[in-house]
Amino acid sequence: MSEFDNAISTTFDPFAEANADDSGAGAKDYVHVRVQQRNGRKSLTTVQGLKKEFSYNKILKDLKKEFCCNGTVVQDPELGQVIQLQGDQRKNVSTFLVQAGIVKKENIKIHGYYSVFCILRVDSPFGL
Repeated sequence: MSEFDNAISTTFDPFAEANADDSGAGAKDYVHVRVQQRNGRKSLTTVQGLKKEFSYNKILKDLKKEFCCNGTVVQDPELGQVIQLQGDQRKNVSTFLVQAGIVKKENIKIHGYYSVFCILRVDSPFGL
């Protein structure tokens, strides 16, 4: 075998440092707030990445009362506990978590679709 064959046979994981538990740089624990489209105009907001020391059910109870929506805590085998809320509550949830002191603002990642707003001319037949 040549040196080239030996180099190919060894596996190299470029994300090994990022996946290491003891990596200091870039090892922030982010809270991910996502919105998922259901059917029609219905949507679902999910919150994952909260620390395990928090009571998810108490946070959910406060979120439901604050935003007048229904929700649940789902146990995912890959992601752990995930809070699900009805409707697009991304901004509300992020401000609530910051004001309650649960998460710092720089540790929140908001994901999901973005609405596209159309600007209509005033003299157009569709203008208001």
